[in-house]
Amino acid sequence: MNHNSMDQLKTLDLKEVIKILPHRYPFLLVDKVLNVDVEKGTILAQKNVTYNEAFFQGHFPGTPIMPGVLILEALAQAGGILFYLKGAHERIAVLLNINHAKFRNPVKPGDILLLNGECLHFSSKGGRIKVAATVNDKLAVEAEIGFALVDINNI
Repeated sequence: MNHNSMDQLKTLDLKEVIKILPHRYPFLLVDKVLNVDVEKGTILAQKNVTYNEAFFQGHFPGTPIMPGVLILEALAQAGGILFYLKGAHERIAVLLNINHAKFRNPVKPGDILLLNGECLHFSSKGGRIKVAATVNDKLAVEAEIGFALVDINNI
């Protein structure tokens, strides 16, 4: 991946996502980035929700729905990708706070979860992003997520 051309970057496949995020199975919750505009501070990522997800074994057997906190985590991971692309290359965006979270519709196996983010604030110390997760144009989760940018070597 050429970091000099990040402003022109529009999509990221799973291999490129793995180069950015420190998460791995079973906690990597972004499958690809469909569109990112670093200058505008927006990202659209995707999570393919399958019945094989480990959390469906217990949430809830017979009526599987994706836990809301994991949808928030997927949104936070999309935000982490955006902050990385905005220049936080030697840091990890760690969750600082979640505000105004609302859970609107369930996410079920077979759904394609779209993760939308809009940067509200970004600095060398952290940032804030407004997020929304949708399935088939129906809002599943919305929130504002705050991050602290932490040096990788200090964790």
